[in-house]
Amino acid sequence: MTVARCLTIATSDSGGGAGIQADLKAFAAAGCHGMSAIVALTAQSTVGVRAIHELPADFITAQLDAVADDIGVDAAKTGMLFSKPIIEAVAEWLARTDFPLVVDPVMVASSGAVLLREDAVSTLVRRLFPRATVITPNLPEAQALTGHQGSRRELAERLHEMGAPAVLVTGGHGASAVDHLFDGHEHHEIPVVRHRVAATHGAGCTHSATLCARLALGDDLLTAARTAARVAADAVAHGLVEIGHGDGPVNVLHASASAAAAQAASSSTQAVPHIPHQE
Repeated sequence: MTVARCLTIATSDSGGGAGIQADLKAFAAAGCHGMSAIVALTAQSTVGVRAIHELPADFITAQLDAVADDIGVDAAKTGMLFSKPIIEAVAEWLARTDFPLVVDPVMVASSGAVLLREDAVSTLVRRLFPRATVITPNLPEAQALTGHQGSRRELAERLHEMGAPAVLVTGGHGASAVDHLFDGHEHHEIPVVRHRVAATHGAGCTHSATLCARLALGDDLLTAARTAARVAADAVAHGLVEIGHGDGPVNVLHASASAAAAQAASSSTQAVPHIPHQE
């Protein structure tokens, strides 16, 4: 049995809720082998980002070369890339590849911390949008990238004009609970379920990582987008509200944990066979 190999190129969240940590959990939940190239480190918790430390561009490239040369990549995603030098290094490496790529243009944390420097936005658009299979901005990100306050449909079309082959404007914000996918030809609205749970930290990362995993597993873009919407909403519904003093992390692994608990409970109730003592 061949296991799909998924690569996340993103930033570490020391609190374990978003970033690289969320991506790897989502890859595992989808049944894929997850790999990572860490571009920056955050001193972060559920209540905010205290500090950000960039890694050198040559070390980022070394990580990418290491996993690709040995293990290989079936699909990849980018998350928080933070600065122009990081984006340039990642884009240069990705230009030599042809696997499916999900670009999640992470710009601002839920706590309000800036996660993409202003001078890096144009570089992200120019270097990564054309290489992407699909980009996955949320509504505020789509508005910031386009400088427009229109509908998700209008924003998706504008982002496509800016170079993205396909655009998925996610539905976690705004009045309508819908993910809007524009593949360059057709528009698709994917209804999403919003759960009023104080544990949404990492929802966007979980969504884009699941989308990446489904593409690695061979799904077409629309099918992958529908699955990502369902998985992300379910992860919020079972979010870990008891973790931290801020917005808790989503829980994409709850189904696996529930199954393991049920199996353990079943095993504990089974009678232990009596084995006679032999002299």
